[in-house]
Amino acid sequence: MTPKLLDFGKLNTYSVHDRFSKVTVDNFAKPLGRGATIVDFLASLPDQLLGRDFPELIERLAVSHERKKPIIVGMGAHVIKVGLNPLLIDLMKRGVITGLALNGAGIVHDTEIAMVGRTSEDVDQVLGAGEFGAARETGEAVNEAIRLGAEADQGMGEAIGEYLLDRQFPYNDSSLLASARKLGIPVTIHVAIGTDIVHIHPTANGANIGKTSHLDFRLFCGQIAELEGGAYLNFGSAVLMPEVFLKALTAVRNLGHKVENFTTANFDFIRHYRTMTNVVNRPTAGHGRGFNVIGHHEIMIPLLIAGLLDRIEE
Repeated sequence: MTPKLLDFGKLNTYSVHDRFSKVTVDNFAKPLGRGATIVDFLASLPDQLLGRDFPELIERLAVSHERKKPIIVGMGAHVIKVGLNPLLIDLMKRGVITGLALNGAGIVHDTEIAMVGRTSEDVDQVLGAGEFGAARETGEAVNEAIRLGAEADQGMGEAIGEYLLDRQFPYNDSSLLASARKLGIPVTIHVAIGTDIVHIHPTANGANIGKTSHLDFRLFCGQIAELEGGAYLNFGSAVLMPEVFLKALTAVRNLGHKVENFTTANFDFIRHYRTMTNVVNRPTAGHGRGFNVIGHHEIMIPLLIAGLLDRIEE
């Protein structure tokens, strides 16, 4: 059969003046002049999508801080590798960040920063020879710190931070673990056996890793139990920390803690199912507010911090 052209002559129409529109000129971005501040920049954003959400996230974090509620950061190691330790340490010193939660890769890169001021080997260059992750000092330091922590019934984060401080490594001031230990801010480490280079070293001990990381999970749960009115930020962990956060949240609710009205935000390069469901949507369903911020860590996280500090210091 030969298809017929559809006649649009009798199509029902309406006036654009009577129609609801999601975008108006009042929502448009505003040009910035020379010497504009972070406050000016945020006020200039279009009142659409993240241009609307980002200032709201900053405001919610500022209110949580002013009310002395927890602001906990869970993060992957890439945040360390793109050079953001100084900004996070500054927030810890100001009392804005009340807790850090890292995956196992985080302690590897942070320990190397403390010891030698550099980290992140070229995997493509060394994997073929079986040399990836074989740096002797890294394995010895991390695994020894974990051993000492297990003997002292310490969590992994506390143990490694204490180890770094005791040895007075030259770049401790740039280390999250050393700085947090010095400031008395809890850092919890959440390890999956086999994911980190230190697990292939002869000094690795599964019992010690399991004991210290499980103690940290319980400590993390204790912090999540106090999250009502506060915030949980996931920086660059696509799988492990979102899963840990969701398990901690269900555990504290199971034990009768009211944790309903709080803020969550996920910062990552691309949109992931797990972070959207386990950080942004499920935990805040019905009460709190979740945000998803897509973009490079080395730009979006400093922008968040700059806006937050401006708002706090008004």
